[in-house]
Amino acid sequence: MRDFQLELRQRREAGLHRQRREISGPQRPALTVNGQPLLSFCSNDYLGLANHPDNRRVLSEALDENGLGGASSHLICGHHRAHEQLENQLAAFTGRSSALLFSTGYMANLGVISALAGRGDTIFSDRLNHASIVDGCRLSGARVRRYHHGDLEALARMLEETAGHKLVVSDGVFSMDGDVAALVPLAQLCTKHDALLMIDDAHGFGVLGPQGRGSVAAAGLNEEQVPVLMGTLGKAAGTSGAFVAGPAWLTEYLVQKARTYIYTTAMPPALAQASCNSLSLIESFDSQRAHLAALIDRFRDQVTLMGYHLMPSATPIQPIVVGSNEATLALSAELQNRGLLVTAIRPPTVPDGQARLRITLSAAHSFDDLNRLLRALVQCRPDCVVSPVLSEPFAENV
Repeated sequence: MRDFQLELRQRREAGLHRQRREISGPQRPALTVNGQPLLSFCSNDYLGLANHPDNRRVLSEALDENGLGGASSHLICGHHRAHEQLENQLAAFTGRSSALLFSTGYMANLGVISALAGRGDTIFSDRLNHASIVDGCRLSGARVRRYHHGDLEALARMLEETAGHKLVVSDGVFSMDGDVAALVPLAQLCTKHDALLMIDDAHGFGVLGPQGRGSVAAAGLNEEQVPVLMGTLGKAAGTSGAFVAGPAWLTEYLVQKARTYIYTTAMPPALAQASCNSLSLIESFDSQRAHLAALIDRFRDQVTLMGYHLMPSATPIQPIVVGSNEATLALSAELQNRGLLVTAIRPPTVPDGQARLRITLSAAHSFDDLNRLLRALVQCRPDCVVSPVLSEPFAENV
C-alpha cells in the first residue's frame, strides 16, 4: 500500500507542506488571520469589491426576493432570470455576442477545453498556464503540446507541423508571474494557422483595458480574433463564479457539451444579481484603477531600489523571487511577525528554484498600507540596497 504518511513527511522536509489559515470577518486588506490582525497583500480582490457596501446591499435584497440556493442545474430548473441577466451583461461588457456562466474558473476551463478538443485534436498550451488549463487539457484526451512561456516562434513551428483541429490556450495575465501574454501576435498566429484561440483572462478582467474590460480588450481584439474568452468573478469582481464569452455558436455548443456546465448546480441567483451590480461598479471604477496603477508604480520603484528580484509585471501581481523554499518561507514569516500577510509560493505552483512571495496590490490599499509593506521589506533584508528616499519617512508622492 502507498505510504501517504511518508509523502507528507517528505513534503515537510522539502519545505513544500501547505497549511490553511482561518480568516474571520470580511475580505479586505485588514484581515483577522488565526485570531491575529494582519494587513493582507495576497488577495485577488484587485478592486476592493469583495466587501463593497453596494454589493452587500444588492445581495441582501436579492436574497429576500429570490432565496439562497440555485437548487438545480441550468438545464433542469436552475437557470434563473438573474443568471440570464448576468450572462447578457457579461456579453455586452466584454464585447461578445454571448456568455455562459460556470460555477468556478476551474470548472470553466475543465469544461470548455474538454468540450472544444478531444481525441485526434491537438491543444497548444503555454508552459506557465494555470493548473485548471493543464487539467482541462489532460481531461480532453487530445494531444497536448506545451511551448516555452511566451515563445511564439516555437508555437509557430508547432502549429506549422500539425494538421487537424487545433486549439491554442493561454492565460491573458499569468497568475504567478503577473506578465501579460503577447495577445496581438498570438491571435495573428492562430488566424494564420486556422487554430481556435482561447484566453483565460481571470487576472486581467476588471483591471486591464478600457473600463476594466480585460487584457483582450486592452489589446483591441474582437471575438473573431479571440473566439473563446474566459473570465472569473471571484477576483476583481469580488463575488464568485466564472464565465465564457464568445460567438453565439460557442455558448450553444457548450450547453450541449461542457460537462462541468451540464452536471452542476447553478450559482445562487442572489449572487448573480450581486455580480451584475459589481460589473456596473467595475465599469465606473476608472479612478480606482488609476490609484491601483499608482500603487504598482511606487511599489516597483522602491522595491527595485532595495535590491529584491522583481518579475517584469505591470499588473497587481508583483512577485518577489527568492529562490529556495526555506528562504521564501522565512521571509514570509518575518513579514507576518511585522503584521503583514504575504504568502510564500513554492513548487509545483512555480518552477523549482523559483519560490517567491506573490505580492498582490488592491485599489483598497492606501499609500500608508503600501509604505508599511515597504518599510517591512527593508527591515527584513538588512543587506539590501536602500535609497535615501527609503531611509526617510515615506511620502505620498503619487
